[in-house]
Amino acid sequence: MLLHGLGATYYEDLNVLQGWLAARGYCTFASTYGAYPGFPFVGGLRDIDESAAEIAAYVRQVRQWTGAEKVDLVGHSEGGFQSLYVTKTQGIAGDIGNVVAIAPPTHGTSFANLITLANLLGAKNGVDQVLRLFGCVPCTQLTKGGSAITKIEDGPIAQEGVHYTVLTSRYDELVTPTETSFVREPGVVNQYVQDFCPLDPVGHIGEAYDTNVWNMVANGLEGQPDRRFVCTAGSPG
Repeated sequence: MLLHGLGATYYEDLNVLQGWLAARGYCTFASTYGAYPGFPFVGGLRDIDESAAEIAAYVRQVRQWTGAEKVDLVGHSEGGFQSLYVTKTQGIAGDIGNVVAIAPPTHGTSFANLITLANLLGAKNGVDQVLRLFGCVPCTQLTKGGSAITKIEDGPIAQEGVHYTVLTSRYDELVTPTETSFVREPGVVNQYVQDFCPLDPVGHIGEAYDTNVWNMVANGLEGQPDRRFVCTAGSPG
């Protein structure tokens, strides 16, 4: 199950990775969470807890559809944060097998960086108009000391029985310092893209589309975090 980032949708952000995973044999699901009523074209802008409840309900629905004992979560940016957050806060840890979080603002980032991200995405899909009309609740909740950050940092983030991989780039310009993405707890694999591909300059948005990141996602899902692959040139954006 793939979780998009701030201001994105199920068909824009992780959709290409979803197709790649499906071609690899995965049964994949995605939906737009956190959209305002009447405007389904921009997601991830509503209250973090409201979105988390929505995602948890979808996890249960996917399990019902498929008969699967557990669901794997792969998220980017806010979606990466949500993959960690819903597993901890929504009573569904027993339903989750693997979490792979790409560039999550786990320990908070700056308000300016989240607004920059929203504006960058707005250049493509009109999130700027939605921000003017409704605002961006996660833009404060995901800052250092924000309500969602305070909640996820209250006790261990990693839940028993769930396998975690956190990925980010040393050149991520929006979730900074980049170390704030990582979960420094027993059993969590934390990796920089450059640990595998030192010359990859990929930035925050590009991490969703970078084939090096995709291979690292597959490594995490398949329990082979150190498996090597052929590196490609990443996007600095």
